[in-house]
Amino acid sequence: MNRLDLGLIGNGSIGALINSRAEIVWACMPRLDSDPVFCSLLEPRSGTQGRYSIELEGFEKSTQHYLRNTAILVTTLHARDGSAVEVTDFAPRFHQFGRSFYPMTIVRRIRRVAGSPLVTIRLEPAFDYGSGAPSRTFGSNHIRFVSPQLVLRLTTDASITALLESLPFVLDRDLTLILGPDETITEAASDVGLRFLGETRGYWHQWVRYLGIPFEWQEAVIRAAITIKLAAFDDTGAIVAALTTSIPEAPDSGRNWDYRYCWIRDAYFVIEALNRLGATGTMERYLHYIVNVAARTGDERLQPVYGIDGRAELAESIVGSLAGFQSMGPVRLGNAAYTQQQNDVFGSIVLAATHVFFDERLERPGDEGLFHRLERLGDAAFGSFNKPDAGIWELRNTARVHTFSSVMCWVACDRLARIAAKLELAERRRFWQERADIIHRTVCREAWSPEERSFVESFGGRELDASLLLLNELGFLAADDPRFECTLAAIERSLMKDGFIFRYVQQDDFGTPETAFLVCTFWYIDALAATGQREKARAIFETLLSCRNPLGLFSEDIDPASRTLWGNFPQTYSMVGLINSAMRLSRSWEESF
Repeated sequence: MNRLDLGLIGNGSIGALINSRAEIVWACMPRLDSDPVFCSLLEPRSGTQGRYSIELEGFEKSTQHYLRNTAILVTTLHARDGSAVEVTDFAPRFHQFGRSFYPMTIVRRIRRVAGSPLVTIRLEPAFDYGSGAPSRTFGSNHIRFVSPQLVLRLTTDASITALLESLPFVLDRDLTLILGPDETITEAASDVGLRFLGETRGYWHQWVRYLGIPFEWQEAVIRAAITIKLAAFDDTGAIVAALTTSIPEAPDSGRNWDYRYCWIRDAYFVIEALNRLGATGTMERYLHYIVNVAARTGDERLQPVYGIDGRAELAESIVGSLAGFQSMGPVRLGNAAYTQQQNDVFGSIVLAATHVFFDERLERPGDEGLFHRLERLGDAAFGSFNKPDAGIWELRNTARVHTFSSVMCWVACDRLARIAAKLELAERRRFWQERADIIHRTVCREAWSPEERSFVESFGGRELDASLLLLNELGFLAADDPRFECTLAAIERSLMKDGFIFRYVQQDDFGTPETAFLVCTFWYIDALAATGQREKARAIFETLLSCRNPLGLFSEDIDPASRTLWGNFPQTYSMVGLINSAMRLSRSWEESF
């Protein structure tokens, strides 16, 4: 079994990963970037803390699926003697009293399917990244778990003694377990569980119903859309890069990072996907988060990554209490990328914010005041486009003038010119267009290699990287520009391995990359489609779809030879790539009938 054959449940407040044997292996509470209450995915050195499992005596096999068009996960466990149980997991989310209800709560419903199953429920939350176990108090229908940071209450109609002592028992009736805030539930647990299940199912059906989806690959796109929704922290609108930390990009590589934060450069691609889907509510909240980050920064340096609450400091440290995914440490908390200079961030925010000025569906359209705020970022972009930085791939010990960063500085000036035209500010349009033209000429002169017959990843360099695939996507080059076609061909020669595109192939601070970054192959697919190679693009897209885990989810990276998923999970960037490529490649509804 691939250890990333996991399902995701969540509700915009919390998220949890569940393996094929119905164990919750990862769940941060009270929000997506918090201390994990369950962390067996990263193997606590204590050996027992941080897990929540439903164990079936004589287990033989399991099946797992989502209820159609929902984030409700159903796992069926089968024993050798023919007995079986069904576990339904979800985090409640629905509308009540005129507002959204998404509590810090996980509901588990356990049902006997066949025979006389003998089960054991192990509910052993942890705190301080698996190093501590909370104290427990209990009553006739509940258990309280008390730690310095958090108090949780389990309300249930199961035997409290069986839960406290992890005793096996014969499952002869349906059970409900509601783990959430330390608040008394006055109704029967089964009644609350059934009501929450029905309301949550109805919420997801309604949300999916209004998505704009392509004719082809609908199931894959819907699952990707739900996954992005689960990566969104509703309170602020931020969308995390992934829900985990420190799942290595390749075995024993040391490339273990905490991705439970919001990367500014992801904004355009995520917003583009949400826009295509018509998920305007999620998109608008995310735009609001991005614009607020820029506004709060003022004249200070804009960072590449922020906390989901907008906080700037994400100090990186190693957590000694967790051995790591398959014991492949280190486990990191925080991300030192927040200290890096990455000059693409100015263009990333302007590019994302451009939607505010042109999308008439949005409740709060952009105005001249916002435009002038964004001009500060344009000034920073123009002052930085030919300066060294860490680049899109966040190299830790190397700085040079990266082509992608320079192109994104061009994007900042180009989009400001377009916004100014929309606002009928003719003088400002000319001003920003002139700056954009200066950057464009410089990049074309300094980043084009006559020897390689390609754009290269840095000024005066010879190496390539996958970000060059975005030159057309960003509007820097036309799809039929010979320079783009030559660059695409060069990337195929240099960065493709077994049908997958690597970010780069040269050595970095951690050695030579061993796995492909999944979104880069989606960028390649989009570039193929743009240059008229649609059938080739469709074939590669189908191959990528076959690499999803059994529940339709992607991580960050893939081993091209074994097609094993690696890296933090599920990866928003990868799911976004799936959506954007599917939208480009699908036959239209009119063509399909």
